[in-house]
Amino acid sequence: MKTFPVRWSPHDGWTPPRSSWPASADLVLYFGARQVLASPHGPRAELIAHFSSALCAGCSTAGEILGNSVSDGGLGALCVAFEHTSVRAETIAVHAPSESFDAAAELGRRLAAPDLRHVLVLSDGLLVNGTHLTAGFRVGLPRDVHVTGGLAGDGNAFRHTLVGLGPALDSGSIVAIGFYGDRLRVVHGSAGGWEPFGPKRLVTHSVGNILYTLDDQPALALYKRYLGERAAGLPATGLLFPLHLLATRDAEHGLVRTILAVDDLEQSLTFAGDIPQGHYVRLMKAGCDALVDGAEAAARAATLDPPANSRFAVLVSCVGRRLVMGQRVEEEVDAVLAQLGSDLTAVGFYSYGEICPSGLMQSCDLHNQTMTLTVFAEES
Repeated sequence: MKTFPVRWSPHDGWTPPRSSWPASADLVLYFGARQVLASPHGPRAELIAHFSSALCAGCSTAGEILGNSVSDGGLGALCVAFEHTSVRAETIAVHAPSESFDAAAELGRRLAAPDLRHVLVLSDGLLVNGTHLTAGFRVGLPRDVHVTGGLAGDGNAFRHTLVGLGPALDSGSIVAIGFYGDRLRVVHGSAGGWEPFGPKRLVTHSVGNILYTLDDQPALALYKRYLGERAAGLPATGLLFPLHLLATRDAEHGLVRTILAVDDLEQSLTFAGDIPQGHYVRLMKAGCDALVDGAEAAARAATLDPPANSRFAVLVSCVGRRLVMGQRVEEEVDAVLAQLGSDLTAVGFYSYGEICPSGLMQSCDLHNQTMTLTVFAEES
């Protein structure tokens, strides 16, 4: 396996210059700002034209990760040439969140094959229900095939996101990339670093990803009381205080859910994943050091044993983590690379949701506010 990272920025153009790029690749993963990707003759088009025989896929972001740096307003890409692995991708469009389950199940069925080893998913971040998406893949794929990836971003604007496969690029798209071959090794990890606080409260009324009442009290009013003066900045400040979702009152481990929108009339909160009625929730908070520790824990879970000489990693971290960390955001990427080794090539993005197996669902699940990473390597 050989990897070749490239970056485009409005100030510097391509680094390294296009004249030094390899002639071909099998897979090109790119992540960039929505406006940059949408330009019909911009860097995305140049990348696809150069690697015309490669499977090219990517999405818009809330920040691009390449190597140990995080940037905005540009495009980062990793070009991969495999020795023993083949890749194939399928895409499908959804027009409403209710279509997410069936779309994912269909994508899984299309990719399923005896030698399928892993599926990497890039999905629209606003029109897709991530909980239903991951449930669909669990139905459409064999149990031993794991799914990782994330939901596309749009900075902190939350207007619309883009996902591309080949020349196609659109909102409402889901792209699933299948990796095939007996010599491929894939490991993954996901962790947060958020600390629960306050009492556990029962979800007494919810519909899908919309939460109406906790302990029979209006959810938005209760949430605002906890936030105090920060409530004036909702929904953006909600990214700083996600909810810990627990199946029972006594459960210690659960999933993290991020707020996407609030409705003052309905006194409701809309989350990036479902909040099932009868579950319990607690508020969460975190500082920079705790989030860096979480990123390091995710990397420890994705360590190859024995190590491989040639590998790359796809990093997907949440936009909420970036808002908390601010100028220190690159510290969590540094923590990952320090754990996995400086010889590893990393590419990725800040997302509206992360996909990775968890203790609750072994094949895949939707996470919020985590650092999620997938390491790919080939045996010689």
